[in-house]
Amino acid sequence: MKKETLDKDSTHGGNQENLLCRNAFKMKLKPGFAAEYKRRHDEIWPELSLVLKKAGISDYSIYLDEETNTLFAFQKLAPGHTANDLPKDPVVRKWWDYMSDIMEYNPDHTPVAISLREMFHMD
Repeated sequence: MKKETLDKDSTHGGNQENLLCRNAFKMKLKPGFAAEYKRRHDEIWPELSLVLKKAGISDYSIYLDEETNTLFAFQKLAPGHTANDLPKDPVVRKWWDYMSDIMEYNPDHTPVAISLREMFHMD
């Protein structure tokens, strides 16, 4: 994860270090499910959005490479984020169960997610 300074107007300040982490990872969509993946995310559960925001996740986007069915995800993590605790959250687990039929998953029923190393950044 790459860190960047927060804007002065950010609400993530407080007594914590004033840095955001940029986080990118890839996942794999099963062939033929692009439209269904998009539909499900267009209708993302409000409770899931709230859990992600409370964990310190913002500016979250997911892109699809249609040639390989690789999903590329980018998000910013606030100082003191709790994103590493999300696999224990019941709403996140329910969402992952909901998505398991259209994505590649690990034996522990978590999506295969591979961290990516930042090679370049420009503001």
